[in-house]
Amino acid sequence: MGIRKTILSRIAIVYFVLFLFGVVVVFKMISVQQINNDRWQQIEKNLSKNTVLIPPVRGTICASDGSVLATSVPGYKVRIDLAAEGVKKVFEKESDSLAYYLSAFYKDASKNEYKRKLRSAYNAGNRGFLLTPTKIDYTELQKFKKFPILRHGHFGGGMIIEQENKRLNPLGILAARTIGGMNKAGALTPVPIGHNGLERAYEMYLRGENGISYKQNIAGRWITRTEIEPQNGMDIITTIDVKMQDIAESALFDQIVKSNAEWATAVLMEVKTGEIKAIANLGKTSDGFAEKDNYALGYRGCYEPGSTFKLVSLMVALEDGVVDTSDVFDTGNGYWATEKIYDDHACGKINVKQILEQSSNIGTAKVILENYRNKPRDYVDRVYSFGIHKPLGLELNGEGQPYIKYPGNADWWGTTLGRMSYGYDLRLTPLQVLNFYNAVANGGKMVKPQLVREIRKNGALIRSYKTEYINPMIASKETISKAQAMLKGVCQNGTGRAVQGEHFKVAGKTGTARVAREDGAGYVQGAYYASFVGYFPADDPMFSLIVTFKRPRNSIYGAAVAGPVFKEISEKVFAGQVMDGGIKEEKKENESTPLIKPGEADQILKIAQELQLQNVEGKPGSKMATVSIVENKVVLTEKEISAGTVPDVRGMGASNAIYLMENAGLKVKIKGVGKVSQQSLQPGSKYRTGQTVYLALK
Repeated sequence: MGIRKTILSRIAIVYFVLFLFGVVVVFKMISVQQINNDRWQQIEKNLSKNTVLIPPVRGTICASDGSVLATSVPGYKVRIDLAAEGVKKVFEKESDSLAYYLSAFYKDASKNEYKRKLRSAYNAGNRGFLLTPTKIDYTELQKFKKFPILRHGHFGGGMIIEQENKRLNPLGILAARTIGGMNKAGALTPVPIGHNGLERAYEMYLRGENGISYKQNIAGRWITRTEIEPQNGMDIITTIDVKMQDIAESALFDQIVKSNAEWATAVLMEVKTGEIKAIANLGKTSDGFAEKDNYALGYRGCYEPGSTFKLVSLMVALEDGVVDTSDVFDTGNGYWATEKIYDDHACGKINVKQILEQSSNIGTAKVILENYRNKPRDYVDRVYSFGIHKPLGLELNGEGQPYIKYPGNADWWGTTLGRMSYGYDLRLTPLQVLNFYNAVANGGKMVKPQLVREIRKNGALIRSYKTEYINPMIASKETISKAQAMLKGVCQNGTGRAVQGEHFKVAGKTGTARVAREDGAGYVQGAYYASFVGYFPADDPMFSLIVTFKRPRNSIYGAAVAGPVFKEISEKVFAGQVMDGGIKEEKKENESTPLIKPGEADQILKIAQELQLQNVEGKPGSKMATVSIVENKVVLTEKEISAGTVPDVRGMGASNAIYLMENAGLKVKIKGVGKVSQQSLQPGSKYRTGQTVYLALK
């Protein structure tokens, strides 16, 4: 009994201790929630209110040669701290003049109205009164710095400058849809993000990382202290060749205007690597034609390819060994009544090679139906083995999904096999069609198309993209050789004769296909796709190219509509007949390159101090300073921008250089990455508005 009593006593003591512990825990939990709750809420509110995100500079998208396709340039907003001690000293004397300058600058209100607004804000002690309702550029900012009150600087004049980055495409609409656009900043996205194209696909690389700063009130003045510096975005080096892109867009634009088509696309690809050198997409708008959508690879460009698919079908039969190019089929008078299949013209008895050359629907259908009518799976399986039924997996979002029916599917009908043989009852994008022809040109090796070559950060290589193979060999060498010979024949003897040039041979295929109704109920009356796809030079392929038009008005045939564009692009690309646009600035005698490039004066002085340089003179009033060597002394002078003359942007980054030139009324074309080393128009010289200036960066 004694032992039992002892055990029970000990258990009771343990339970009592645990009970007391539980009571203490509950008490502490309640006290934490209640004690000084208001104080902690106020601390949290102050931290969130006074924490400021510092947006990074978005990375640059460049062409293969370093030409800038998209970059971020600074825009500025100017505020004034009307409660600053320096402002109080000069406000009564200079506010009237400031109102005059603001009225003259914006021309949206009278001087008296601006004066009234300034007085009201001053009386209210406004510490951040906005002077610029819209963002201003670098040149305009320099003007603001000379306005009354503001000219006394940050401390003496209460000037607060807020910088925001603006996305700019220096080359205009060139490859604009492929480069992509930006979403506007909003509540969920404080900074703009990529909306489509490469801007969206490479958002994680381009956007960078925000920095963090805190606002503190010290002795009655709010100051911003940077805690974490922003990490600027990385640069994307694409495979786009600016000259080839310009050729493709110009040729495509001229023809789409003539044909008044709904849309048109052209894609130029390097055969061996799969690098896309040019990709143009023009669609009809209310103002004409523009880079509206990515028809080359997007779902809006997914279509029944028609005759360009005939090569696929004939290669199936050749690879399976059921026919040879010399085998003859009777296409009759142009109409196969049993299958209700038409040809554009009567071809009679022709061999397999001529079937492709003459683009015979009947001939192609007879080849496939006679050999695969009772085993359609063998036909489709062989098509699948080529790899044409899978998405290409390109970097850009929104690739149109290829669809090639399979026997047994709900939508496989009795007519499907015959129609599929000449390019109907299936869907592909122009780029997917091109990639198959590129594989034929590449000796059977199907490579993955690519738009990006490298990713760099501050010039250092972060990632490089090598050639990828989708299918190491789509068919036997014998079949590939026969396919190449047939495609040459199309351009020498068949429907593609007009595309053949004088100086090199072209291999390719014309394509004409009806436009399906959006509801799937048949076809749009009188509406067609016109295409030409192939490669050049035929004997040693360097580039593959596809040109496709939707609903051209003046002709429906690929040879007549797409053929001339193919010919113009291939000839200019091959011959290199492109305006160089190079910079031919002659160096003057005794002119030497400055050892220190122009830049921000305070930064130059800071570096000189850290290097303990004793021979530095001058303290310019402007933000930008020019550096020169005079009698072994480093002399800083104010970098002036004269109205009506070409600005000197040498030594500047692309952002400020573009703004200065464009605000002077010049069109800018940039080549290279880094700082401006040369400019085609001499600094200080006269120019005409709209003239083009070429800037070389390195």
